[in-house]
Amino acid sequence: MIAHVLVREGVVVTSNGDTAADVPWWSFTKTVIAAAALALVRDGRLALDAPLPGRPYTLRQLLQHRAGLTEYGRLPAYHEAVERNEDAWPADEMLARTAADRPVYDAGKGWGYSNIGYTFVRRLIEQATDRPLGEALDHLVLKPLDITGVRFAADRTHYSSDYDPRWVYHGLLVGPIAPAALLLQRLLLGDLLPPLLLSAMCDRYLVGGPLAGRPWKTPSYGLGLMIGETTGGELIAGHTGGGPGSAVAVYHRLDQPAGTAAAYKAGGDDETVEGACVTLLRTRP
Repeated sequence: MIAHVLVREGVVVTSNGDTAADVPWWSFTKTVIAAAALALVRDGRLALDAPLPGRPYTLRQLLQHRAGLTEYGRLPAYHEAVERNEDAWPADEMLARTAADRPVYDAGKGWGYSNIGYTFVRRLIEQATDRPLGEALDHLVLKPLDITGVRFAADRTHYSSDYDPRWVYHGLLVGPIAPAALLLQRLLLGDLLPPLLLSAMCDRYLVGGPLAGRPWKTPSYGLGLMIGETTGGELIAGHTGGGPGSAVAVYHRLDQPAGTAAAYKAGGDDETVEGACVTLLRTRP
């Protein structure tokens, strides 16, 4: 069964399945990380467009997957180790195994989804705040948006003996899907970020054409947001995520009507949870 919720004006108006269960937010965590980084830009503690010290790319390029970095998901050894339920490699070992210091294209001259890029954003946030990422996300995003019941999975004791969440090197949030939908709605409709930074977050970079079996007509990426028109013409923004055994999607409709949907399925895939969200977002108030 797909668990799903639809939120309008801060209220859950539709729900199905076990929406109170704690589930991994997988790559929807990237949206929260991007919001935290932009909150630090707002506060003058990080710069969005200045090259990072000793690096050829900017924070904006990291957030938009345009920094020229590779991706650890390409390593067969990574997937084999996860399948064996091994403990995660230390982050520096992962970076060495992936040759992360070797660009795959010049910064700003292409696009390539990179969890390594968000691992570097995590480090920037931790350095700027002098806090571990979980505390920083709580301080910069969760508390200001009044989101409760969400935790940072720092290790197996915060998640499960069956999977080491440190394999998600940029970090993993865990919580019910209703707070995920509320977080996205409050982020995109509220005042956590000033208008210029919120506009930058939603600035689209087209990453390809329609995807077979998925609801995207113009798949694009903003800053921590998957964004674009669906095959039905809706303009949506949010994020899809998947990991061992499950998939999650959280999307807000940027045109009318302004609703926010979240869907989760154990054993599911991107197509299933994205489709559930788009179906919900097509319903009229």
